[in-house]
Amino acid sequence: MAPVCGGSGWCAADPGGDLLAQRGGPPRQCRVPKKPGGLRNTIYDQQTRSGRRLSAGRLFLYRMIVPVGLALVRAVWGSARVVSIAGTEHIAAALARAPSFIPVYWHQHQLFCVKYLLTLRAMGVKLGFLISPSVDGELGAMIVRSLGAEVIRGSSTHTGARALRDYYQALSRDNVSPAITPDGPRGPPWKFKPGAVLLAQLSQRPIIPMAYAASRAWKIKWDSFVIPQPLARIAIVVGEPLYVPKGLDAAGLERLQTEMEGRLKSLYLQAKIALE
Repeated sequence: MAPVCGGSGWCAADPGGDLLAQRGGPPRQCRVPKKPGGLRNTIYDQQTRSGRRLSAGRLFLYRMIVPVGLALVRAVWGSARVVSIAGTEHIAAALARAPSFIPVYWHQHQLFCVKYLLTLRAMGVKLGFLISPSVDGELGAMIVRSLGAEVIRGSSTHTGARALRDYYQALSRDNVSPAITPDGPRGPPWKFKPGAVLLAQLSQRPIIPMAYAASRAWKIKWDSFVIPQPLARIAIVVGEPLYVPKGLDAAGLERLQTEMEGRLKSLYLQAKIALE
């Protein structure tokens, strides 16, 4: 049965269409829902925007690299000690209302926020990640699957509207909680971009912010990515859920961006204090 569009031009199969309607553009027509069998963006399948395909040789190489990458990540996880976790009750409260949510944390804080979220499978958390549909992105997808998380294929840079659609479907149909770094790998660092707030409005799933601090860590120069040093102590803090009303206007959404930016910074300071 074909999906039915709302009067504003928004479609449950293509929430990005609502953006065009709000900005005075023509409403999008409904798209055919993706075929079953995973969270892969069906417009790509295994072919990328440039037409490259995943060769057997490249796949073999990736299968050799993945165990090395996993070993490095797990070595960092295992060499540091999590001494404090605060706020897990906020995730439990969100899951009591809906089976998925939107975890957000700064790009620099991925390592231990991801580790923490992966430990919540028993609570029903199905963690997901947006991975580029390119051939090179398959390497990241293999690592994500190996960690037990879900893969959402799309690029926030080149295919943002399609990525928003796939995020929406993952949240509301597949009950996946897609992790979002609101400052993104390209920055600017510590600035909350609008994607997570818009997704929360479309999906009516809450944003749950989180941060961690390490007693000692290395920081990668170009993006300040945090890598805890061996024997470092780790504190993780989870904030209260934020629900975004459907009827909120653009000014209201911008205010929530500013609020969430402040919340993430505050959570990081709380994590630092917990280590004192």
